[in-house]
Amino acid sequence: MVQKYQSPVRVYKFPFELVMAAYEKRFPTCPQIPVFLGSDILQEHKSEDGSIHMVERSCKLNVDAPRLLKKIAGVEFVYFIQKNTVNWKDRTLVIEAHNETFSSRVLVNETCSYSVHPENEEWTCFEQTASLDIKSFFGFESTVEKIAMKQYTANIKRGKEVIEFYLNELISQGITHLPKWTPGLSAGWHPVQACRSGIPCSNQAEQVASQGPCKGETGSHGLVAEPSTPETDKLEADYIERYLGQLTPMQESALIHLRQWLQETHKGKSEAGEWKPEKIPKDEHILRFLRARDFNMEKAREMLCQSLSWRKQHQVDYILQNWRPPRVLEEYYAGGWHYHDKDGRPLYILRLGQVDTKGLVKALGEEAILRHVLSINEEGQKRCEESTHLFGRPIWSWTCLVDLEGLNMRHLWRPGVKALLRIIEVVEANYPETLGRLLIVRAPRVFPVLWTLVSPFINENSRQKFLIYSGNNYQGPGGIADYLDKEIIPDFLGGECMCNIPEGGLVSKSLYQSEEDAEMSDHIRLWTETIYQSTCVWKGAPHEIIVEILEEESVITWDFDILRGDVVFSLFHSKRAPDMRQRELAPTAVSTPSSNVQLIDKNWTFGVDYSRVQAPLVCREGESIQGSHVTRWPGIYILQWKMHSSASGSSMARVDDVLASLQGSSHKCKLMYYFEVLASEDFRGSMSSLESCSGFSQLSGVTNSSNKSHSSSLISR
Repeated sequence: MVQKYQSPVRVYKFPFELVMAAYEKRFPTCPQIPVFLGSDILQEHKSEDGSIHMVERSCKLNVDAPRLLKKIAGVEFVYFIQKNTVNWKDRTLVIEAHNETFSSRVLVNETCSYSVHPENEEWTCFEQTASLDIKSFFGFESTVEKIAMKQYTANIKRGKEVIEFYLNELISQGITHLPKWTPGLSAGWHPVQACRSGIPCSNQAEQVASQGPCKGETGSHGLVAEPSTPETDKLEADYIERYLGQLTPMQESALIHLRQWLQETHKGKSEAGEWKPEKIPKDEHILRFLRARDFNMEKAREMLCQSLSWRKQHQVDYILQNWRPPRVLEEYYAGGWHYHDKDGRPLYILRLGQVDTKGLVKALGEEAILRHVLSINEEGQKRCEESTHLFGRPIWSWTCLVDLEGLNMRHLWRPGVKALLRIIEVVEANYPETLGRLLIVRAPRVFPVLWTLVSPFINENSRQKFLIYSGNNYQGPGGIADYLDKEIIPDFLGGECMCNIPEGGLVSKSLYQSEEDAEMSDHIRLWTETIYQSTCVWKGAPHEIIVEILEEESVITWDFDILRGDVVFSLFHSKRAPDMRQRELAPTAVSTPSSNVQLIDKNWTFGVDYSRVQAPLVCREGESIQGSHVTRWPGIYILQWKMHSSASGSSMARVDDVLASLQGSSHKCKLMYYFEVLASEDFRGSMSSLESCSGFSQLSGVTNSSNKSHSSSLISR
């Protein structure tokens, strides 16, 4: 595999001629670079007017390699051919180098260039590219590659230090500015010789060193930076250090290569038919994907491309402008931004123990909750950008403080955990390396259960940033005071700072919505399917679901809410496969986006073609029902909801039934439901057997038996 390197643009705040004078001091030997033992000029050429000067040298290097490897290779030193071409007229120097030793086995090519800064002619830019291709090396290809990369990267930044050393030496000698080339000069012209010959040398370098363009500013809104002009396409080393942080040379190279690839591939046509660059992610966002993939360019590019497609498809770039949280979220979602931590990271506080996860899912659906979580992540990235400018150092992640006081079994409700895992999957794929630290405080005894479920879906790099405190341990040594200033510790954690985030609480069932009620027509849906489905049931038109069981003693679990009317729930086992063609049975006068389906054919005989395995359960309006059934046989099972008739229960009608019959709701029932099939061993101790959000009660235990099936249902109001 060919290893490639691309440097950022390194800027010397001195004129080109002065930098060239410093560069030439490196030859024929340079004590500041121990690996460089010396050089001999092979050929030299100058143009008649002195504007072009070409020198080709043979350079002798002492590579830091194991003695055994040198002995096997049969060499003590390595020789490179270096060709330098300086153009005094255009003020450029191009350096081309390649290895002479082992050139049939190893190919090393390097190109460097010095040129005038595009926005300040008194500054000089330096760029460097290189490639390494090891074809064969006595079976030590991998070892040689590691040695070569280590040696090369160790000397990259050393090169800048050497130039700065000789620049300071020139300045100490009183040489601060050298004359530029002008037409009509002789072939022997050189700026240093011209200065010594009496041409004035001024102190302009000292004046311009404090001036210059403001480089590297990115857009102030969203993830996307405006396309740059070709002159400002490149990243400068000072910009990387100031806004992106300390990177190794190879990390800088990976960032530059990925950025260049995006610039080359993300192009679209203008109205005039000309190709123009599209907006590409900001550098700090590209860097997050590289960090998430340990700076593996190919893996980071694949991950980033998938994320960019997802962002474009769902218009995520505009979520902060277009998304407004529903009132239910503003009132019951106990989370919000709260100052910064000691490292300057934006701080987000979530009182998860006070959040009614089931109520929010049923009132809003997973779509709205996911969109809200995405808006938090988008806002977090925006705040990181602001913090970088505020504190004068790179800040690319934020801190999250999660308070688990109040967390109990109701939060381990299976559909809620399933929705949480889906959200984690989306966030991990599209917002990598945005979490700097996660402080979990007041973790209760039930927390290990939740952690066991969630942790496998969290990236290893993210898991290492978790700090978990049980009880009041967060108040002692090593607690949150090590990461947060005392002045901003929230009052509910014993601090003095008022934290203005919602207190959460149980969501009223009156706010529960069906799938079509929660539909957001003005947004592109982020999820095509939801955990909960909704349907309507009419008189004589039950809603039925087929469940195919492949192994006996599998467990069918269900969770549904009656939003309108009274319903009878039953579970059947069928010896016949139903006709899967859906039939719209709703009256034509009533419009509904959810069609109920009847699978039990009217020609079937009860007790022969199908049988009931779950006793009928009358479910009243407003009730939540959770239950399970351990199957005795494989085959077809049918879940059925039908409208409850008061006459079916007793000869005396209840007062509630009479009142309901006088209202419009007696013609249609409405419910939202969720079901899942688990293997029997997975069901034991699973989340389906834990408390529901509404009832705070535990489901009955399920007894597995080879000669009978077992069902249980819990009704909560």
